[in-house]
Formats: sequence, structure tokens, C-alpha cells
Amino acid sequence: MTNISSPVPIYTTSGDVGGFYMDPYIYNGQGDWIGWVTSDKQVFSVHGRYIGWMSKDRRILRKCATDYSRSKRTPPKPPPPFRPPAHTPLPPLMAEIATNVIDVLDERPDLLPTIDTFAFTDDVG
Repeated sequence: MTNISSPVPIYTTSGDVGGFYMDPYIYNGQGDWIGWVTSDKQVFSVHGRYIGWMSKDRRILRKCATDYSRSKRTPPKPPPPFRPPAHTPLPPLMAEIATNVIDVLDERPDLLPTIDTFAFTDDVG
């Protein structure tokens, strides 16, 4: 992805703001770091688990029936604190997604926990 220095809303398929993207970091709506995006648009959680990919319309997508037991990646250093903007633009029209693909922030936001959510366990799925 290109180097983005101001926050870009990540909208869900249902039209809600699901988070924010500031290259390479992903934050939830409260400003907590929940993941990052690689240069080839692959999305990983703060714990290094593969989640899916960032679509061209900036949704985090994932195939339903895929083996996600890929090896973990070392997360980048934690980002500086982030304060989400008070207002965001209206969501764009979203492209249809295949029936075997889900919008992670719409249907499985639990896959992108904050850094301290599972601080004492490795059971992040």
C-alpha cells in the first residue's frame, strides 16, 4: 500500500466505520491498534496472525473456508497513540463480494483484538 500519513476510514460492507488505516497500521473505532497491512495488502493482527487482505475499497476481507494456520509474522513496533477523527466522510458504494468471502470488521471483528486482549494466551484465532 502507499504511504498514508493521515487516517483513512475503513468502512464495513454495511456502511459503518469499522476502523482506520494509517500505513501500515490498522486501528479500531476507538483508536486502539488492532493490526497492520503488508506491502502486498495482506492483513495481520497485532499478535501476528494472518487475517485476510485489504480490498481496493479498503475493506478487510477473508475467505470463509481457508486454512489460516499460516505461520505467524512478527508485528511491527507498536504505533504512537492514535485519536480517531470526530467526523468521517460518508461511505463509498461497495463492490459485491463473493459468497465465500466475509467482511472481517462486519462479521468477525474478534479476529482483530487489541494488543492487550489476549496478553496471557496464544488462543487467538
